[in-house]
Amino acid sequence: MTDLPEALEEHIPALRRYASALLGNRDRADELVQDTLERALSRRHLFRVDRNLRGWLFTIMHNLYANNARSRSRAPGFVPVEDAAHRLSDGPHQDDHMALRDLQRALSEMTPQHRTVLLLIGLEGLSYREAAEVLDIPVGTVMSRLARARERLRLMLGDGRGTVPAVEEGAPPARRRAP
Repeated sequence: MTDLPEALEEHIPALRRYASALLGNRDRADELVQDTLERALSRRHLFRVDRNLRGWLFTIMHNLYANNARSRSRAPGFVPVEDAAHRLSDGPHQDDHMALRDLQRALSEMTPQHRTVLLLIGLEGLSYREAAEVLDIPVGTVMSRLARARERLRLMLGDGRGTVPAVEEGAPPARRRAP
């Protein structure tokens, strides 16, 4: 592809939106997008013209995110001040901000597998097939992870406490409570 840099530009907003939702930090999200674009340009010879460019970029981003997450899990834990600042300040005074905070917290407490499927399909609007290609998993797995992620999110946001027990991969979805 000769116009790859130009073709990449149209996907930057979607990549930034997904990275921001995935990481919850604009600076880190911008770094992830930059790394993704750099990787795409340096590996342009691997891109097949018959492949979906958007899917290829999300695959690169997902792999970079997963590699970084593995590296961070092995490193000693620390929280940058800017990441903790919102937790140290007063709670938001508007309902929308509180709902957004609850959603961000719920997403951060989900397993990476559930969070990525939920964000790729719910935020980025990828089809099940596209998400399966990005994550290199079967479509059925995408569907079951999405169902569990939605159920977990519903429970986390609906019970008023914001936390629920961890859901094991392969476990049946939780039953709904009677109203």
